[in-house]
Amino acid sequence: MNIFLQSTHYRLKDSDWSTLKEAYADRVMDLIEEYAPGFKSLVLARKVLSPLDLEEIFGLTGGNIFHGDMSVDQLFFLRPVPGWARYRTPIQNLYLCGAGTHPGGGVMGAPGYNAAREILRDFRRRGA
Repeated sequence: MNIFLQSTHYRLKDSDWSTLKEAYADRVMDLIEEYAPGFKSLVLARKVLSPLDLEEIFGLTGGNIFHGDMSVDQLFFLRPVPGWARYRTPIQNLYLCGAGTHPGGGVMGAPGYNAAREILRDFRRRGA
């Protein structure tokens, strides 16, 4: 079983993830136990990865698997940053795809499909 919580913060006000992550995981498991009695007794082992761990292990900036927040200021024509939407970069023939581009993470394959469509459009436009 995998429990993924999107709303954890990278920076903590009065603590750090190395100190807090196991207690945080305990609280999550307590909450699940309230809705699924007996859940905790079925867990044989666990591995807790904080946003800091995700950054250190996998290179995800800020521990964000979506390569940026899925908030209004990071979506549509603002993803990944203003001026770089539509999968193009200022470098000719360098395109972006993946969770950092529209529509973002959680929509598997869509960013790559959209980027490929833009690449083909540019290729046809240049008459190649």
